[in-house]
Amino acid sequence: MATRTPGTARPALVLASASPRRRDLLAQIGIEPALILPSDIDETAAPGEVPRDYALRMARDKATAIASRPEAAGAVVLAADTVVACGRRILPKAEDERTAADCLRLLSGRRHRVIGGVAVIDTTGRVQVRVCETVVTVKRLTGEEIAAYLSGGEWRGKAGGYAIQGHAARFVRFLSGSYSNVVGLPLYETAHLLEGAGIGR
Repeated sequence: MATRTPGTARPALVLASASPRRRDLLAQIGIEPALILPSDIDETAAPGEVPRDYALRMARDKATAIASRPEAAGAVVLAADTVVACGRRILPKAEDERTAADCLRLLSGRRHRVIGGVAVIDTTGRVQVRVCETVVTVKRLTGEEIAAYLSGGEWRGKAGGYAIQGHAARFVRFLSGSYSNVVGLPLYETAHLLEGAGIGR
């Protein structure tokens, strides 16, 4: 069970994600979760659901699912979702090499959006959400470049089939907006929400 830090009036923080990238990003701004409880919800997009709405819904649903668990009683819950979108198309998390290759070929030579949804549930049960959108342009990739990237395995489990904090950084020709959002958690929006819930002030 998450508990308050001894000697402080701050509530404990539960992170509803197993992502090491999100833990590292929180550490960057001096925040450490008391407990990590990955959510296990259906992440299927609804028919006609646009990427922005999907990212917000996923973040909210993940937070709500964890907040209802006894281990999270009395704690603040943070959840996030990262969506890579080409137009209205939501790219999948790459769980196999073929999916990753398809994503990279689609992103090659064009601009796409990375949309981060963040949800925080405070100790009163109030839900607050924010969305962050970053524009990324990927250079035109050769077949050899795609094959070399796939061989490294960084793409596994990544939305859109790439990790900007790794070797794929060399493919990014242009970025406008939050870099941390592309890595997995928009820190400005997250810090603002957590401060409102009594964490990180």
